[in-house]
Amino acid sequence: MSGHNKWSTIKHKKGRVDALRSRLWTKLVKEITVAARMGGGDPNGNARLRLAVDNARSNNMPNDNIERAIKKGTGELEGVNYEDVTYEGYGPDGVAILVDTTTDNRNRTVGEIRNLFNKNNGKMAESGSVAWMFDSKGYVSVQADGVSEDDLMMTILDAGADDLQRSGDLFEIYTDLSAFEAVRKAIATAGFGIAEAKLVKVPQTTIQVTGKSAEQTIKLLDLLEENDDVSVVWSNADIEETDLDGQDS
Repeated sequence: MSGHNKWSTIKHKKGRVDALRSRLWTKLVKEITVAARMGGGDPNGNARLRLAVDNARSNNMPNDNIERAIKKGTGELEGVNYEDVTYEGYGPDGVAILVDTTTDNRNRTVGEIRNLFNKNNGKMAESGSVAWMFDSKGYVSVQADGVSEDDLMMTILDAGADDLQRSGDLFEIYTDLSAFEAVRKAIATAGFGIAEAKLVKVPQTTIQVTGKSAEQTIKLLDLLEENDDVSVVWSNADIEETDLDGQDS
């Protein structure tokens, strides 16, 4: 199941992690605001908010910014009314793409997303036509250095995890959504160093794209993620190392 978000790997290999901190923080603030509005302002009782706050802190967002975003979500401060909207589409060679957005203007966002698809060898799809190809899962990665795989395995299985795989210098753990929080807590309590913990969408199958199609797919995914309203892009594209290397900038 490794490679839950192939585009994350692509971005890492290409060195395309968003260099503009203000853009990244804008997306993080939106997520915190929506999480607080939907589940309350206490991270201890709101798993989505806790993940959003942890992510913001790991990206060096000041606590004042985090607190303001929470208060805007709970209504203690006036703020923009954001909502989550997922758009579906296809890229080159029929690659399935899900685009998770957080927006205050659906009309603007859908127009911009459709335009990106249309101009980059893709097309928007009807709601439900792509989403069924992905399974929602919990994901936790643990730094593998100095960690006993057997000990980690016992910890996560007792907590309800589905799968453990070694991927480079990480152990990757997948869970059903209902078990995610219990698994995350069990890993932390046992003293294992959590590199990342989040909710993901895992493609049931992947499509291998190479050459020109790989270049076009990378460009489309990149442009989608650069949109300010886009939170994350999920794809079932499987791109070879040689094609990734050819896209390094």
